[in-house]
Amino acid sequence: MLVFLGRRILSGAILLVVISALTFTLIFSTGGNIARTLLGDYATDGQVALKAQELGLDRPLVEQLVNWFTHAVTGDFGRSWFTSEPVTQAIMGRLPVTLSIVFLVMTISVVLSVTLGLLAATKRGLVDRATQGLAIFGAAVPGFIVAIVLVTTLALQARIFPATGFVPFGQDPAAWALSLFLPVAALVVGTVAASAQQIRSSIIDVLRRDYVRTLRSRGLGEREILLKHVLRSASPPGLTVLALQFVGLLGGTVIVEQVFSLPGIGFLAVQSTTRGDLPVVLGVVVFTVIMVILINLAIDVLVGWLNPKARIS
Repeated sequence: MLVFLGRRILSGAILLVVISALTFTLIFSTGGNIARTLLGDYATDGQVALKAQELGLDRPLVEQLVNWFTHAVTGDFGRSWFTSEPVTQAIMGRLPVTLSIVFLVMTISVVLSVTLGLLAATKRGLVDRATQGLAIFGAAVPGFIVAIVLVTTLALQARIFPATGFVPFGQDPAAWALSLFLPVAALVVGTVAASAQQIRSSIIDVLRRDYVRTLRSRGLGEREILLKHVLRSASPPGLTVLALQFVGLLGGTVIVEQVFSLPGIGFLAVQSTTRGDLPVVLGVVVFTVIMVILINLAIDVLVGWLNPKARIS
């Protein structure tokens, strides 16, 4: 298991370095005059040259990349070109908002996906058809459409939940839950739909295997067979789909944070991209990649624990 874990950590570190280098190269080699863009068309050539020197843009791209990596490994991702706030501080200040959304969506999705998948596979009737209908609905309707419908009906018309804003958990847990209910609900629909359908298919496949019939012939109860044996064998495919859903979830979080005016990483990314704050954009990309790698690492470890064959492969 340690070798398996070590390989996953090493591959994640390599992926992080490669994506960071590619992102830096794409952002800073656009061919445009970044200093001119920042200062405006009325800036003189001398002012543009001085600004480029101040930001280090006058040096070769490879030297800029090495310098950025040298500071990034110590946690220094530079400063915002517009607010002079350290990039790490700007991201960490908004990270709790995004992590709150992601944590709630993932937790609720796991519980609902397993429950619906298990019921759909064992109760081949109304629940099964409803789960398949939910899967089609989740795949067909984008998350931002669900978000707009929810904020219009439950926030603006019914006034049950706040339409915008975020309350920190430490300040008021009840208000925190209310401020996140609609954003989380908008994202859960699509995530649960795909995962529940995959778990349903996996459970049906496992129930047809010979060892399940053997367990039944030995007198084991149906509940014990499902929870202790079938669910463990059927979980890895569903967990893999859930890991893929997490990547899409981060993209959906960007839209949802815009709809509900939540000051998270997605909101920061859109704001920084719009005004050309490249250090912040690069920092957001790196932190997003780190979150994706950590979640996939956790899923890989869980799958390896559930299925020893995955560790060998």
